[in-house]
Amino acid sequence: MRRSFRSRLPKNRFLRWGLYLLAVLVAWPVVGTLIYAVVPPPISNIMILRALSGNGIDKQWVSLDDMSPWLPRAVISSEDARFCEHNGVDWIELQGVIDDAMDNDEAPTRGASTIPMQTAKNLFLWDGRFAIRKLIEIPLAMWIDLIWSKRRIVEVYLNIVEWAPGVYGAEAAAQHHFHKPSKNLTKKEAALLAAVLPNPIKRNAGKPSKGVRGVANRILIRMTGMGPYLTCLAR
Repeated sequence: MRRSFRSRLPKNRFLRWGLYLLAVLVAWPVVGTLIYAVVPPPISNIMILRALSGNGIDKQWVSLDDMSPWLPRAVISSEDARFCEHNGVDWIELQGVIDDAMDNDEAPTRGASTIPMQTAKNLFLWDGRFAIRKLIEIPLAMWIDLIWSKRRIVEVYLNIVEWAPGVYGAEAAAQHHFHKPSKNLTKKEAALLAAVLPNPIKRNAGKPSKGVRGVANRILIRMTGMGPYLTCLAR
């Protein structure tokens, strides 16, 4: 009996430490959201995962005030047109994706990832198409939207999103692609940066393909009428 009791000790210890680790993984996004409401995130989960696979980390935090005003307009126009209206999740777009998925004759052809959802994924989760990640991402995006202002969400997102392999944030992207600070980006350059966001590994804003230029031109058209939908970015 004594020997059997001792043999269970290591298993109990591993279980206890496993539970501690799980508690930390669950608590960190909640606590991290509170911290990052006022402190610039020094690094994100996606940066760490990319670095482990061999990519470097080129980033430099700049405030939204020090970015070209064209950049948030272009990114919101391209990624999340109802950004100022929803609570972190665009339920209208999400319902459309669900309807597509349930259509036997047509596979889903669009995504429903909002800027808060992408921020949650980049900061605290991982990349790739995983249903379990989406289940975590949705409530976490709503938590971020509850705690942060819309302006803060855009500011953090534009500072952590990847714009080329190992290149994160608006400042590093502007320097990498256009050799200028992000505050000097033109309307067209902002649209080109927004155009590569769906696939920054293969798309290049500084040397855009015909397809990227076409996407950027469509974003430019959308940007023209976005003014009334960006009031949540005002101080």
